[in-house]
Amino acid sequence: MVKQSQVRPGASLAVLSVASFMAGLDLFIVNVAFDDIGRDFAGTSLADLSWVLNGYAIVFAALLVPLGRLADRYGRKGGLVLGLTVFTLASQACALAPSLWWLVAFRVVQAAGAAALIPTSLGLLLSVFPPGRRAGAVRIWSSASALAAAAGPAVGGVLVDSSWRWVFEVNVPIGILATLLALRLVPDSREGAAARVPDLPGAAVLTGAIALLALGVVKINDWPGQRTAIVIGTAVIALAFFWGRSRRHPAPVIEPALLGVRTFAWSNAAVLLFTVAFAAELLLGVLWMQQVWHYSPVRTGLGVAPGPLMVPVMALIAGKMAARRVPVGLITAVGCMLCAFGVVMVAASLDATPAYAAEMLPGWLVGGVGVGLALPTILSAAAADLPDHRFATGSAVVNMSRQIGSVLGVSLAVAVLGSPHGYVDAHRAYVHAWLMVGAFMVIAAIAALGMTPRRRQPVAPVPETEKEVVAGT
Repeated sequence: MVKQSQVRPGASLAVLSVASFMAGLDLFIVNVAFDDIGRDFAGTSLADLSWVLNGYAIVFAALLVPLGRLADRYGRKGGLVLGLTVFTLASQACALAPSLWWLVAFRVVQAAGAAALIPTSLGLLLSVFPPGRRAGAVRIWSSASALAAAAGPAVGGVLVDSSWRWVFEVNVPIGILATLLALRLVPDSREGAAARVPDLPGAAVLTGAIALLALGVVKINDWPGQRTAIVIGTAVIALAFFWGRSRRHPAPVIEPALLGVRTFAWSNAAVLLFTVAFAAELLLGVLWMQQVWHYSPVRTGLGVAPGPLMVPVMALIAGKMAARRVPVGLITAVGCMLCAFGVVMVAASLDATPAYAAEMLPGWLVGGVGVGLALPTILSAAAADLPDHRFATGSAVVNMSRQIGSVLGVSLAVAVLGSPHGYVDAHRAYVHAWLMVGAFMVIAAIAALGMTPRRRQPVAPVPETEKEVVAGT
């Protein structure tokens, strides 16, 4: 147990940022390994392979809020250590997976560990730092996830060049070190019995609904229309049941009252639509470079990296624009439109002969500028008008929307690509898929305009659904 007098905020911030980095890295690093995993497990379709990404994102999304609430009740440090342990062990199991579906199963367990890392690390961070220093600490913690997005493809390419299994193996020593440092350096915090047990059956319904929706979309080219309609219809009914349950439950996964805050509601809509496009675009870029241009994993990772590397730079610029009272909705909308323009540039220029600098890099850089303006702005503005004691919960819900968008984006990309035969067929499918990405970015830009409050004063606080008022819970 770390005594309060022994707390070192800087050391705690470093450990907690590593936890955020690890959870974010595995959302991006696996994309580059897609082709190699498919070759190793011969006979698997792109739709089947998509579950390596979707299985992780679905469970990650559904468990973010429930695991955060459980950690609030029983101890955030214990939740963090348990999350690191599960994530590390599951990573080792992924590296040893004997078949595709074993890999998907281990990815699901890995996602459960990752889902514990985000809310516990944020809650612990807020308890370690005094109010005046929290904003800067949260900004550093958040940048770890952005760094994971930028580094993921490049690191993945280097590791996959040896074996795709190293993509998961690399987590093991980092996870062990992070666990030991967390035990030694991070103080515990909790609310105890004041924090209600979350709606775990509701979380299970949400998980099943998202999984069914993704299954129906990825199998749209393989199944009869009637079966697809039944699966997607069941998913929609399950989502409606989940929402009705959330309106009645005393501790729902998503508090309906939060969506009464204009900025929060529109930020969730914008981040979901944006991430549908972003996840699809990233997967399409990797698949094009590897399957059409026949790039190696290392070359693919380096080819993806310039776009994400623009994100930290543009995030700083976006922050300065917001500080000068440029509406956050406008900043986000401009970013989304730049992403759409970059996608159209790529779709209009690609050819069978590899010409990365002329055909892909310009659009990739424009898109990276757009992502840097849009995504950090959404994530930082989403919970800004929520009461202090709902900040972490609001942030978890926004991240949930982000992961649901990733699932839908990967599923839609797979559905639009289908199983093309020959270059002409493949080129047509990729162009259609990129135009779909551009359309989602335009819709996200429209939704983003709603993020800016109509009035400058703070939005009225959300009615409390729990008795406790603890900053950062």
